[in-house]
Amino acid sequence: MERIIPTVGLAANFSGDAQPLRCDAAQLHAARERAAASGRRVLDELEEVTGLEPAAFVGCLGATLRYPVLASDELFACAPAFEQVTLAQALKREFAMVRRGDEVVGVFSDPFDAARLAWIDEKLRGAPLYLVHAADLAGYLARHEEDFHAVDSLAGAADSTAEVAAVETLSLAQISEDASVVVKLVNSTLYDALKMHASDIHLGVTGNGLVIKYRIDGVLNSISRVQGADVAEQVISRVKVMAELDIAEQRVPQDGRFKVGIKGRQIDFRVSIMPSIFGEDAVLRVLDKQDLGDQISGVSLEALGFEAATLRTLRRLAAEPYGMVLVTGPTGSGKTTTLYAMISEINHGMDKIITIEDPVEYQLPGVLQIPVNEKKGLTFARGLRSILRHDPDKIMVGEIRDPDTAQIAVQSALTGHLVFTTIHANNVFDVIGRFVQMEVDPYSFVSALNGILAQRLIRLVCPGCAVERVPERDELLASGLDPEQVGDYRFVHGTGCGRCRGTGYRGRTAIAELLLLDDELRQMIIERQPIARVKELARRRGLRLLRESALQLVREGRTSLEEINRVTFVA
Repeated sequence: MERIIPTVGLAANFSGDAQPLRCDAAQLHAARERAAASGRRVLDELEEVTGLEPAAFVGCLGATLRYPVLASDELFACAPAFEQVTLAQALKREFAMVRRGDEVVGVFSDPFDAARLAWIDEKLRGAPLYLVHAADLAGYLARHEEDFHAVDSLAGAADSTAEVAAVETLSLAQISEDASVVVKLVNSTLYDALKMHASDIHLGVTGNGLVIKYRIDGVLNSISRVQGADVAEQVISRVKVMAELDIAEQRVPQDGRFKVGIKGRQIDFRVSIMPSIFGEDAVLRVLDKQDLGDQISGVSLEALGFEAATLRTLRRLAAEPYGMVLVTGPTGSGKTTTLYAMISEINHGMDKIITIEDPVEYQLPGVLQIPVNEKKGLTFARGLRSILRHDPDKIMVGEIRDPDTAQIAVQSALTGHLVFTTIHANNVFDVIGRFVQMEVDPYSFVSALNGILAQRLIRLVCPGCAVERVPERDELLASGLDPEQVGDYRFVHGTGCGRCRGTGYRGRTAIAELLLLDDELRQMIIERQPIARVKELARRRGLRLLRESALQLVREGRTSLEEINRVTFVA
């Protein structure tokens, strides 16, 4: 390799189109001393010493050591060349071969490791080498890891048959040793989904193969396509075997579940198999109790992102001695997480708290939690009846699905218990209609009800790649905004970087619509007055709609207009 790693000093007087270089010999010496003491890499210590932003740091390092630099957006536009340097090698060496236009080039992040550079030089075979930021390279490899697994797993798969074997643990080493290509493909898909914190895995069968998608932060992401109708059928059969379902039955829906181990913990997967015109589709819901537990254990409602006024009201509702607190929203909107957080804040050991859930997503210390088992006859309604004989103070009902459960929940709230529960509805006013539809007595319902919370989860723009972008006039109008009245808005957009895996978003926060019942609202509901009049009165009482909470995030520059239009209804 022609380039030589300097043993002293980075040129301090280099200047270019960007700001002058801000690292020198003293900083490099300090970074090496800190690395020797801490055991960290010189690269990581140097970035801290210089205090430069990631893009500026890479530019500084590349200019000084005479390496061309590949920016984050340029890297993510390249296709991987894993056939030249495998994924396992790329992860170990922090080096990858990628296709940049018509040529294949190498990308790496650490110019201070001489042994690694010697290995890279052998792999390059004369190809250009570019320097990238370590976080960008890690994000790039994570983003393309699943594609590699799919291609690697199906090499020669056309003539192979699925080997049914129990999945005990998931790791890269275990996956690479799987003899069956179909088992390897399924295991690598599960592994990738867990690594990317996906909530659901969609295995869609098409006329000529399989489409794999992950739901990440509430949005479906197309991951890879696998050619071959026979391979698609074998993949679905493998999932059915893992979930202990009937592989011969392909005409009716089936539901099941299975567990896998990864890094010393158990992960549950809830499986839904649905027949289609091309065969069967599978959706796997990921139930990572430890991941959810990290969000819930020891945290308060503040960690969920609600506004201060909403937090105060939720805490007051959780501290009431009796009544019903309803949380509503679509699947995946964080309803159960909110209830867990409310219960955690009042779980002081002085009350008997019992939950009935389908499934129990996370174990709350000191709380009796009952899983629904409909095959054995333990439904929400039957379980709730039994709970009332177990001397509870607080009760959580995972979901109200039928009139029987609704009636018992209301009666429980009227007989001195505090009931937390969820129901599927679009907003707080639709909840009223749902209970009326279930033929629950309106007087009993409003007497029991303390408050209704409707919530959604909004993705936040990644701070590492956020740029300001004012929408066009037509876009503002379509979003219900007056172009003349958005002067205080800070419109942002994520361009995509390694930290957000190129999506432009990183993390989510909750928005809320919270309705508290007073005597006048209760009277209107009992009289079955039009919802429009109920809504008008609630608005006069200070109700803030979901859309208004979402627009506040846009005004603060925390999310994008596109995101809130995806999640909330434009009035």
